Amino acid sequence: MKLFRRCQIIRDINELQINEEIRDKEVRLIDSNGDQMGVVPVKEAQKLANSKNLDLVKIAPQAKPPVCKIMDYGKHKYELAKKEKEAKKNQKVVTVKEVRLSPNIEKHDLQVKVNQATKFLKSGDKVKVTLRFRGRELSNISIGKKVIDEFKDMVAEISQIEKEAKLEGKQMIMVLTPKNS
Repeated sequence: MKLFRRCQIIRDINELQINEEIRDKEVRLIDSNGDQMGVVPVKEAQKLANSKNLDLVKIAPQAKPPVCKIMDYGKHKYELAKKEKEAKKNQKVVTVKEVRLSPNIEKHDLQVKVNQATKFLKSGDKVKVTLRFRGRELSNISIGKKVIDEFKDMVAEISQIEKEAKLEGKQMIMVLTPKNS
C-alpha cells in the first residue's frame, strides 16, 4: 500500500501538464489566491500566469472544461514531496516475528519461547506461533492444541489473538498482536 501510494503521488506530479503542454482551447481558471476566474481561453490564462511570473498548471484534466490553476509549480512539487516524506516518517512498519513450537515441548523450553514472544510483542511486532507436527505426532492433534492454548494463556496479559489457532497441513498456526494496538 505504501509503495502504491508513493508511486501514485509521483505519477500525479509527473502527469500534471504545465504552461505550453496544455493543448485545450479553453479552461476553467483559478488564480493564485484560489479565486475562480471562470472559463477563459488557454492563451489568455497563459498570459495571466506569465504576467505574475507563475505557472499555469492543469490540476483536473478530466473535468469539462479542464481546471487549471495559476501557481508556482516548483513550490507545489516541493510541498508534495515534503508531505510524502512526513507521511513516510510517521508510519510504523509492523513486522511479523515467528515462534516455533512442537507438541512435545518441555515446560522450560515453552517458557523461553513465551519470553521471546513477550519481547516481540512489547516492541510492537506481531507474533506468528507455529506448532509443527512430525510423523506420528499428527495423529494426536489434541496434544498440540493443549500446548498452543497454554502458550496463549501465558501471553494473554500483553497480547490479543488476531487469528485463532488453526491446523494447516502439518502445522498449527496462531497469530498474536500486542494489546495496545
